[in-house]
Amino acid sequence: MINLSWERSPSSIIYYHLGSKHNSDMKKRDFILLCVLGFSLAMLIASCSVKPDNLIAIGSKNFTEQLVLGEILAQHIEANTNLKVQRKLNLGDTFACHQALINGKIDAYVEYTGAAFSAILQNEPISNPQEVYQLTQQKYEQNFNLELMPPLGFNNPFAIMIRGEDARGLQVQTISQVAQKTPLWRAGFADEFLERKDGFPGLAKTYNLQFAEPPKVMDSQLIYSALKNRKVDLVAGHSTDGQIGRFDLAILQDDRLFFPPYQAVPIIRQQTLAKHPELREVLQQLSGKISEPEIKRLNFQVEGEKRELKQVVQQFLQSKGLIT
Repeated sequence: MINLSWERSPSSIIYYHLGSKHNSDMKKRDFILLCVLGFSLAMLIASCSVKPDNLIAIGSKNFTEQLVLGEILAQHIEANTNLKVQRKLNLGDTFACHQALINGKIDAYVEYTGAAFSAILQNEPISNPQEVYQLTQQKYEQNFNLELMPPLGFNNPFAIMIRGEDARGLQVQTISQVAQKTPLWRAGFADEFLERKDGFPGLAKTYNLQFAEPPKVMDSQLIYSALKNRKVDLVAGHSTDGQIGRFDLAILQDDRLFFPPYQAVPIIRQQTLAKHPELREVLQQLSGKISEPEIKRLNFQVEGEKRELKQVVQQFLQSKGLIT
């Protein structure tokens, strides 16, 4: 028979004792079970922490064009190497993707030279595209063991935008012209734009921009609809975004040349290139293959027409003869 007795411990927690033989058997079973579970957990952790030799991770920032570019890298690598690609798209802003690359959470992603030069390297914006590329390439190699591949073929600078009807009604085309109107306007910017050297602080100083109230911090995916719906009067976006034409927005000319060039370039860990040298040639094959009209069209197909990302990218790469 089982000897079951109840007692109250000093901490007033009620517990019970089982007979000695039954209790001993239970302890043995519990010990064996714990050993099995512990071994299983250790094996699971080990399997998760070791990345297979033929697997690389491709990342992207958190807006449509970046998803397109990440998928372009992924499909092109899968089609032209024996590597498998883990997609880690929509990671966040410039700083999040850079940190993921440094930490080895991803092996490559597409960055813009102006963002790398001003946001990551903390340089004051300059306007010479080749100088920005070369200086960024040099510092990324020295400071981070990262390699900039050749540009993909298009430039995607920050773009200051207002509603098309406002631009036509006020007959304004430049940021300087709009600066005379902004004391009565409201602005909306993504958080990253408010922080970067090539963002709002430098822009406001260059053009003496003042607004009726402090700029609203907005999600980068919502700024265009906010502008269209008159929640704000001026926003900063990207010149190749697919929604610009869809919402009838006007890009203002940067007449004082504040913004640096933003050439789209794949960035990859040198450790990854050393392990998979074939990636160098494969990524170089994308050099100059994407024009500004083409990236705008791809962005609109995904964001405006709501087409499936992988299909849009596959058709584009096939049209370029990069995959079959």
